[in-house]
Amino acid sequence: MNFGGLDLNLLVALDALFAEKSVSRAGVRLHLSQSATSGALARLREAFHDPLLVQVGRKMTLTPLAERLVEPVREFLLRAETILNGSPVFDPSTSTRKFRVQMSDYVQTVVMTEALPRLQSLAPGISLELVWNIEGISEPLERGEIDLAVTPASYLSPGHPSEPLFEDDFTCLIWSGNNRIKRDLSLETYLSLGHVVVRFGRLQQLPSFDEWFVERFGQQRRVEVVTTAFNLVPQLLIGTSRIATLHRRLATFYERYLPLRLIPPPIEIPRLEESMQWHKSRDRDPGTIWLRSVLKA
Repeated sequence: MNFGGLDLNLLVALDALFAEKSVSRAGVRLHLSQSATSGALARLREAFHDPLLVQVGRKMTLTPLAERLVEPVREFLLRAETILNGSPVFDPSTSTRKFRVQMSDYVQTVVMTEALPRLQSLAPGISLELVWNIEGISEPLERGEIDLAVTPASYLSPGHPSEPLFEDDFTCLIWSGNNRIKRDLSLETYLSLGHVVVRFGRLQQLPSFDEWFVERFGQQRRVEVVTTAFNLVPQLLIGTSRIATLHRRLATFYERYLPLRLIPPPIEIPRLEESMQWHKSRDRDPGTIWLRSVLKA
């Protein structure tokens, strides 16, 4: 096949430039210097007879040709990766593969603390990079930048395969020295207490529980502390009269190590289902299939 003398490795640089719309940030992604990335862009411009990225004000923007190339280039690279990693078998005992898995700090605590010892025993040569994109899974999943994502079922990305991983329910959590609550918790007391909550994203969007609560009861909880990590919530309750509504698995985990007490919520909260999702190009990848089976176990 004649590619007109184009070094196909340049398509990796082109993909990064499309994603970042910045020579310097693309260089960081590629582990290249800014001058080397600029050189790659110059060769790509020559090959495609198009500037590809142009300066508009303080930002770089894609040309119309570049816009049309974004999806085909990403698809080409994903197919190439599938071909190169398309071994019909995966031997965990000898593999040195690196898996990139996206999940919240909550899932990392309740799943990976159990899974990592087993993974090390079965596959001592593999490595895992656990990442959490608070903006969601859509972009890294669509770009094939992760091998697997674990996310609430309501946030699954359409068009890619998935399967349930586990279910969890919710409990209220307080400091064990909190004397404002004895045994039973009424809705009135629940609403009167200060709450520690988790919110995500640059604009600190409400997570699903808050949205459901407002829709059901027509009023906000008295939020006194906002954090962006589930694992911080139990620690932020110590020494205060505040309360948190947290996943039972995570609350039970921290109850073993911190002076905390679990109390049944005064309302019935829908159960949470966490699911695994992967890019459709990895649907038959034996390594990803094996990793999913270990996490389910």
